[in-house]
Amino acid sequence: MTTPRFIDTHCHFDFPPFSGAEVQSIQQAAGAGVCRIIVPSVEAGRFSAVLDLAAGHPALYAALGLHPLAIARHTDESLALLEQHLRRCPQRLVAVGEIGLDDYMDRPQMARQEALLSAQLRLADDYNLPVILHSRRTHDRLAMILRRRPPARAGVVHGFAGSYEQALAFIKQGFYIGVGGTITYTRANKTRRAVARLPLERLLLETDAPDMPLSGYQGQPNRPERLPLTFAALCELRPEPPERIAEIIYRNSLDLFALDRV
Repeated sequence: MTTPRFIDTHCHFDFPPFSGAEVQSIQQAAGAGVCRIIVPSVEAGRFSAVLDLAAGHPALYAALGLHPLAIARHTDESLALLEQHLRRCPQRLVAVGEIGLDDYMDRPQMARQEALLSAQLRLADDYNLPVILHSRRTHDRLAMILRRRPPARAGVVHGFAGSYEQALAFIKQGFYIGVGGTITYTRANKTRRAVARLPLERLLLETDAPDMPLSGYQGQPNRPERLPLTFAALCELRPEPPERIAEIIYRNSLDLFALDRV
């Protein structure tokens, strides 16, 4: 098998250990076949840094959004700043994200989370962008919101760790499923069974680096060059040849984020 090309569709490259070592980190990723990296933001104070990274490095692309875990810091001004940036249509901006719902943290303020998510879904439609969705302990709630208000360009449910049925509910609405390091853990039976059965044409690969460490790397920051290890775990679970898995997932990433047109 020739060395496949990969796109890390979710990497927080604006945080350590990458900040200050961007060139070296991009070179290490490229050496592992990871030729493009999408960098989602988490709050308004990070928007400029993420856009600057994408503007300064051909391998990087930006997504702008207000993450539910930072709900206590988001304000009306944060949302207004997001719209200002989207209105400028930066060339290497490819999605609205990371946005979504999280019911795992203390004081989740779910009503505020849902209102903020709905506002950002509207902005994604206004500026014709897909969305990168965070969902933790909220898959069913999120699927219901998306049924009521489906975004025109759909998007990806990133770092998926749910059941086959939950994933299928998102896929039926046109969404992709982000496959990350969870599947490298043999104990993650539910998610491993799900990605083994889901349509290959609806899967993406991601690291969520520096988060979501792979099995064997617990306690270490995750990195884009470890994406091939997640790919190898996926190949063990799927019936298709590795060459086909790599080709289809690469094409999925290009299609969702329109990277071939950027």
